[in-house]
Amino acid sequence: MVDLSDPFAIAHGKTRRQLVAGAAMFLGGLAVGSNAFGAAQHPAANTTPAPAPDPKRMALHYEADFKVSPQRIYEALLDPKQFAAFTGLPAQIDPKVGGAFSLFSGVVTGRNIELAPNQRIVQAWRPGHWSPGVYSIVKFELKARGAESTLFLDHTGFPAGDADGLDSGWHEHYLDPMQKYFV
Repeated sequence: MVDLSDPFAIAHGKTRRQLVAGAAMFLGGLAVGSNAFGAAQHPAANTTPAPAPDPKRMALHYEADFKVSPQRIYEALLDPKQFAAFTGLPAQIDPKVGGAFSLFSGVVTGRNIELAPNQRIVQAWRPGHWSPGVYSIVKFELKARGAESTLFLDHTGFPAGDADGLDSGWHEHYLDPMQKYFV
C-alpha cells in the first residue's frame, strides 16, 4: 500500500516501508566506515588515499582521473537518468542554481548552490539521518587533461564522526561506479 501522505512515495509507487528499507541498506553502506572498507583499497577509482580514521575529521578530498571530458562528468552528475544509470538508484535532480536534488531514492537531498558548466558543481548536501537543518558542502571541480579529466571532490562541514562512513560512500556510490560507467 502506498502512503498517500508521502508525495515521493506516490510519485514512485513505493511504500514507506520499501523506501525506509532501501534507505537503511544505503545508509548501512555509508555507516560501515573503515571497519569493513576503510582498510580496503579502491583501485577502480584512481584516487588519493583518505587519511587515517579520525573522529574529528570534518573534510574529505579526492582526485579521480576519468577517460572522458569534463562535460560528460558534469552532465552525469546533474542529469537524473545518467546519475541513476551509474549509481543504480533513482535520482531527481533540478540542474539549475538553487535546484533541489534527491539521490539514492531520497536518502541524500540538497540544493545546487553554484554551477559553472563543465567546470564546477557546488551543493548543499545531506543524508536523511542527520539532524534537521544540518547540511554539508560538496564541491565537484573538473579539470580537462586533453580528452580526459580529473575530478577533484571536496566534502566539508559534515558532523564529527561521519568521515569514515562518508569516505566509504563516496567510493562505493560515486567514484567506483563512475569509473565503470565511463569505460
